[in-house]
Amino acid sequence: MHIDLPEKRYYRIGEVAKAFGVNTSLIRFWENEFTILKPKKNKKGNRLFTPTDLQNLKLIHYLVKEKGYTLDGARKKMKENPESVMDKHEIISNLENIKQELINIKKQLS
Repeated sequence: MHIDLPEKRYYRIGEVAKAFGVNTSLIRFWENEFTILKPKKNKKGNRLFTPTDLQNLKLIHYLVKEKGYTLDGARKKMKENPESVMDKHEIISNLENIKQELINIKKQLS
């Protein structure tokens, strides 16, 4: 999944939800279900996600939405062999980025 967000230190929950194409309530739900998600909160209680949080969200989104894992299944998969899951997800992400670049080049040539 290609996420189109500018390079920043922190991202608001609305930006993150829009980038993933989900509701903010789902992001908050995943935060409660997965211990690897730990967004910072400001004085008002607004969640601020770091780039590391985005990587973890990408992994969760990949397992739950794209691969069809249940929340328990995704948690187990991440605990069993996190490096393997991360490596596969990173490879897929890199291939999607390459695909997007090729599409952009094709559009420029047309």
